[in-house]
Amino acid sequence: MESWDLKTVEVEPRQPRILASADDARSIVLSLPAGEEMQEHEVHERARVIVVDGEVEITTQNGEGSVSASGGHLFEFDPGERRTIVARSDARLLMILSPWPGDGHPGAMTLEEKSEAREKAAQHSP
Repeated sequence: MESWDLKTVEVEPRQPRILASADDARSIVLSLPAGEEMQEHEVHERARVIVVDGEVEITTQNGEGSVSASGGHLFEFDPGERRTIVARSDARLLMILSPWPGDGHPGAMTLEEKSEAREKAAQHSP
């Protein structure tokens, strides 16, 4: 068994730290200083975002608007669902991505698929 104290585990602002990674999921903790923003983004996996500490505002791009949340709040996003996260105070988040890596994620490609993708990209380069 492995365990982490999510409120005290060392993590530098804006430098996500991978806590665990396996075929079924990846767990990442990150620190977001007050006023900082994770610009609009999406991932290939189902994402669960837990506000460990602080206060954030999460805005989705599918028309649902924005939600303010503090420690203990859980959000779940579908693969490809776009969002923006703004820290209203110094915040710490836990993100769980599953399955890892998700369909379409570059990490899910075989070496042969990566080689073919590089060859195709080279053919289209000026």
